[in-house]
Amino acid sequence: MFLASIFLSMGPRNRIMKTTFLKECEVVRDWHVFDATNKAAGRLAVEIANVLRGKHKPAFAPHTDTGDHVIVVNAELVKLTGSKDEQKIYKNYTGYPSGLKQHKASVIREKNPTRIVSQAVRGMLPKTRQGRKVFRRLHVYTGTEHPHEAQKPTAK
Repeated sequence: MFLASIFLSMGPRNRIMKTTFLKECEVVRDWHVFDATNKAAGRLAVEIANVLRGKHKPAFAPHTDTGDHVIVVNAELVKLTGSKDEQKIYKNYTGYPSGLKQHKASVIREKNPTRIVSQAVRGMLPKTRQGRKVFRRLHVYTGTEHPHEAQKPTAK
């Protein structure tokens, strides 16, 4: 009863909680490093997409871009579960008639091993202008070396 009387005596203006949204200039973008060694491609892509969008931050809002930069190393060692290495098909359309190219995941792993990770992450981002902007902050590399040491990335 005592708390209720205090709450009512504060007046209607003081009871309203305000939601604050960050402006573009107020967002602090950190750098994170993910090691893809022996991790399932889809599970890794979910973690990366959440960090790229900023869902790990308390100030997340779907309409604002609060995400961080992500560096993925050892992309060639990412794991595909089951028999997806031989059964999963990656498609690429050139834009010309009869220009649909289809390759198995094992061929993609030999030609361009970073495509497996980047395409999995791209599929988990919004298909909008914001999603394309967020995807530019993903940096995928084969091997353990990357050129972003000056940004002092934190390991995830």
